[in-house]
Amino acid sequence: MIFSNLNINKDEPIYIQIERHIKQGIKNGELKKDSKLPSTREVSKFLNISRNSVISAYEELESIGIITTKRGIGTFISIESENESYEYNVDFSKRINNYGTTLKKFDIIKSELPYKKGMISFKSISPESHLFNLDDFKRSLLDAWTYEEANLLNYGYAKGYKPLIDYFLDYMRDKRVDTNNKDILVTNGFTEAFDIVISSLTNNGDIILCEEPTHNTALKIMKSYGLKIVQVKMDKEGLDLISLESALSKYNPKFGYLIPSYNNPTGIVTKTERRKEIYKLFRKYSVPIIEDGFNEELLYSSSPIDPIASLCGTGNGVIYIGSLSKILFPGLRIGWIFADDKLIETLESVKRGRNIHSSFLDQSAFFYYLKSGAFNRYVKNVRKYYRDKYNLVLDMVEKYIPYKYITGEGGLHVFIKLKNNINARTLLELCYKDNVLFMPGDIFYENSNDNVEFHTKTDDNKPISHRKKSLKGYDTFRIGFGRVSDENIKKGIAIIGKNIRLLDN
Repeated sequence: MIFSNLNINKDEPIYIQIERHIKQGIKNGELKKDSKLPSTREVSKFLNISRNSVISAYEELESIGIITTKRGIGTFISIESENESYEYNVDFSKRINNYGTTLKKFDIIKSELPYKKGMISFKSISPESHLFNLDDFKRSLLDAWTYEEANLLNYGYAKGYKPLIDYFLDYMRDKRVDTNNKDILVTNGFTEAFDIVISSLTNNGDIILCEEPTHNTALKIMKSYGLKIVQVKMDKEGLDLISLESALSKYNPKFGYLIPSYNNPTGIVTKTERRKEIYKLFRKYSVPIIEDGFNEELLYSSSPIDPIASLCGTGNGVIYIGSLSKILFPGLRIGWIFADDKLIETLESVKRGRNIHSSFLDQSAFFYYLKSGAFNRYVKNVRKYYRDKYNLVLDMVEKYIPYKYITGEGGLHVFIKLKNNINARTLLELCYKDNVLFMPGDIFYENSNDNVEFHTKTDDNKPISHRKKSLKGYDTFRIGFGRVSDENIKKGIAIIGKNIRLLDN
């Protein structure tokens, strides 16, 4: 009997179990078309269940055309099994294009050593979530619902939520940026903003000039579009001016991509006078700048510095990408592009073609949070918290790690270049065994990842590095401290120092 292997589960309606059992019998070929099913009375007696449950199951299956009841004759299966005729498999690995292959290749979440529970991880440069003022944000969310009501659940505008756009324009004016003939496009954070700009304004083979080292995500996006990347060395004041002019003259780049405030990964803040000289050189060679306004609010030791965009006046030679989520709510994914208003018209169409618009609910709640003054209060409160962590990291590095230099004037990370040609990846493998993680510096340099595997593993599942010392940045690493407790900062950096001594002997 078809029901001989059905075990009734008392926690689920019986008629549903009978329906599912018959469907499965059809799928696996046990029940063929025109097969006769036992009567409802026979099934109820065999399974020792109520006949009404069987009747309900049969009626539901008949209503959707799976079985047919012929009065006085019996109940029959009405459909064929689809198991064999519709199975279809494709090897998609052979169909992935260069874009997908490149992004997967440089996906550090997949390629780098993974975090395991209980580890001390210095990889992240995200803020500490327990510092978020949830009560303020809840009030802002309620304000958004109160003022916008059901509009927040309908389609919005690709350009963004108008009150938030106006807020960001005021924000730029507060940084002494001329907003005449400029406009804002709201995006899902920095990554989408940069991707929209790069995909809209460059072509395969174009040259982009940037700092050495620079943001890994930006490198990944530029490579995914087939761009050629020229990196210019930095000193503690920012881009080296002689090297910069040489690169501008030699390569005639399509754009420059710069992080003048808290360069990721070095944390270097380009000083005002150096910013002016950098801007003049780009203007001299008619090369527009994409400025990444990274973590501009977290300066610990001096006054805020105006962005390069402030030097442009009424000109349009600087595209500014902003995001407050680096220090506030990374999960909210809100950023913006500030640029020439005619350019924003085009970028708005690109945005609409991709995902219609960013969440209006998120944008509205974020606007009311900013408008309430909660963001300014939050930054004021967390600045001291992170400054203390920053100083603790510097003290521990000074105590345990022999370095050529350490950089970082603010933000949530510092960057270290090791003495004695020590390979940071070899160091990372030793630290990994001691449950400590950090971000190796070579991923922030152009060509450091090409044609080199990240890791393989031995039979006992231990990682083996295949990096060469000739790779740029091989002896550097980044320590992110925003989400690490003081105790673990002390313990983790001491472990890094211990393993450096092992390699140095």
